Amino acid sequence: MANSCLRLSGFLLSTLGWIGILIATSTNDWVTMCKYGLNTCKKMDELVSKGPWAECVISTALYHCVTFTQILELPAFIQTTRALMIIGSILGLPAVGMLLMSMPCISLGNEPQSSKSKRAILGGVVMLIVSLCAIVSTIWFPIGANREHGLMSFGFSLYAGWVGAIFCLLGGFTLICSSDSSSPSSSRSYQDNNHFYYSKQGGGNLPATSSNNHAKSAHV
Repeated sequence: MANSCLRLSGFLLSTLGWIGILIATSTNDWVTMCKYGLNTCKKMDELVSKGPWAECVISTALYHCVTFTQILELPAFIQTTRALMIIGSILGLPAVGMLLMSMPCISLGNEPQSSKSKRAILGGVVMLIVSLCAIVSTIWFPIGANREHGLMSFGFSLYAGWVGAIFCLLGGFTLICSSDSSSPSSSRSYQDNNHFYYSKQGGGNLPATSSNNHAKSAHV
């Protein structure tokens, strides 16, 4: 029962974390920057919102986004963020599928419980990889943006990536800790009981056999 609750909790945490990573990957509100200095930007009321895919100019009368199309000319932190976030988003899909198939309420024929435990552990390991990709991206991107221009604040997408990475990390560790060790012990005790039963039965037949042999020898 405890393993089932841990597995369900790990599945929910991992799924919510993966959704948060998808939101962070598909949006551009990662950081808010100011190209002209903090005081100047406040007077002009013009800020720049930047993400892995586009840069948007935000002001009272203008909202204009420029998509990053020249991939080879982009800084290293943007290219790395794109690659890691895409890898994490893609790996999250089969991981969620494996975790869904390892739930106690879902059975695939006469599949043993040990197969579900192995599938849950494998899904947890993949979720740890997803969280690692998101953690590196969401930490490196604001550092690189701050070196390129003045960084003012973090955006909604960056917070979504952080929360998603933490949820995937917690979910992965929970799934790894939910390995079911009751099945091998129960099967072992079952085998021991059968072994004891057969040995007892065999032991009960020995006196009958010996008595028959004794009777035959006495008759001769």
